[in-house]
Amino acid sequence: MAMFFFRWSERRSTAESIFPFIVYRTHFLHSSIRTLSVGLVAAVFLRPINLDASQPAGEFRWSGDPEGGAPFVEADPVHPDRLVGFDVEIAELLARKLNREPRFINITFTSIDQSIERGDVEIGLSGIEDTPARRAAMAPTIPYYEFREVLSVRTGDRARFRTLADLKGRRVGTLGGTIAYEILLRAEGEFGIRPVSYDDDVHPYSDLVIGRIDAVLLDNVLAERRARTVSGFAIQPESVAVGHYVGILAARNGALRDQIDDILRAAMHDGTLEKIFRKWRVWNDDQPRLYARVLAAQPVAAVTGFEASPTMLTAWQATLRYLPSLLEASLVTIVLSCLAMALAILLGISIATGRVYGSPVVRALLTGYVELIRGTPILLQLFVLYYGIADLIRLPAFGAALLGLGLNYAAYESEIYRGALQAVPVGQLEAARILGLSETRVLTLVRGPLALRLALAPMTNDFIALLKDSSLVSVLTVFELTKQTQIFATNIGSWVIPGLLCAALYLAMSLPLATLARRLEQRWRLSAV
Repeated sequence: MAMFFFRWSERRSTAESIFPFIVYRTHFLHSSIRTLSVGLVAAVFLRPINLDASQPAGEFRWSGDPEGGAPFVEADPVHPDRLVGFDVEIAELLARKLNREPRFINITFTSIDQSIERGDVEIGLSGIEDTPARRAAMAPTIPYYEFREVLSVRTGDRARFRTLADLKGRRVGTLGGTIAYEILLRAEGEFGIRPVSYDDDVHPYSDLVIGRIDAVLLDNVLAERRARTVSGFAIQPESVAVGHYVGILAARNGALRDQIDDILRAAMHDGTLEKIFRKWRVWNDDQPRLYARVLAAQPVAAVTGFEASPTMLTAWQATLRYLPSLLEASLVTIVLSCLAMALAILLGISIATGRVYGSPVVRALLTGYVELIRGTPILLQLFVLYYGIADLIRLPAFGAALLGLGLNYAAYESEIYRGALQAVPVGQLEAARILGLSETRVLTLVRGPLALRLALAPMTNDFIALLKDSSLVSVLTVFELTKQTQIFATNIGSWVIPGLLCAALYLAMSLPLATLARRLEQRWRLSAV
């Protein structure tokens, strides 16, 4: 017992001696944590904030559009996960000289300017054209390549269509948001040509060869590259205008732009750029003359042979200029949507009726159609109708858009109508049969009208959805509302005003339809009481 008491007393004294140390250490730890926390908070909130520092400082973020972007930026045919192109090599050159690692950000061509202003990337390199508007609003680099806007026509029309003036009343294709598109808009008023805007540089030449359009106006770089793989068209020797490729940066990044300019000048002087362009088979006699002017610090006009818009339009000027085009595009949208919905309703009723009343073989075939359409993207269906079967039947752009939307929505409408037909009470159908009505008359006089009331709400919802999905047909060169809005936004460098106008026009088209549907529902509900 004495030994136990001694050991307990020893432990107690040891604990008492350790306790102040623990308390001291605890207070010290709390104080240290509090000091460290205050320091961290101060470091976070009191340090200068850099909004462009969302990426590591060692990265050189640049953007381009690989879709139809050859020879600027494209997926390597041998290794699709890699990018190739002379702008890719220029970006790698710039990153190497800046001691940074290049990082590519895929951005749609028409959105590169806005993304640079947002700070998503530092520079855009994708065959971007030097324009007075970009010089006024952004920080473009010195021009590193000179191109010519050239007219391409079918081989048989080489002697007939030499200039834009010869193409009065004809369809001429180009890329939207480019100098060439602005030239065509000007020529529309002067010569009466009909501009056709594309999202890539591949389909204009294929459409030219098969006769959908009569000419293509694009850079000589693109025209000459397509001429190597696509036969049946010729490039006219006369240049419509002369322009230059540049890199574009945000106006606030002037210091980085100056560093890039120095790198480009050195690459012009030591032959690095010439080596890159020769590799991609785009070097010509225009480039040494351009480099001589740039290295001699002589002024280089953004565009020659065509008076481009000198500055960005103000919001009010742009609204007045583009509002008539937006209204015209809205008319195309509403007409296309109404016709496509009418086709979808007719086909949907037929499919639903066949699945309810048809034989097992008919039901299986119709079910297969519905699942095929619902299981594949509508964009793919539009491409197949317009481009995929062009060798068999050449549908006009509006016709392919109408057929594509109608066939797609018919599958969804058929499910609505089939569900409505099966929701009609069996007692009412039996009562009609007892009265001696045939199945056809039961369907047309009893089951059909009752099913229509049940289907009205979802059918109206589908029509509003179709109204918005009609924006997809711009890939077929149909100038509907969203496509015109995109061009509007690209030209003024902002989506605020174009987006608000586009939303207002869509609401103006959809709200009356929704109101009419609600009134029909109320009327039918009262008549059923």
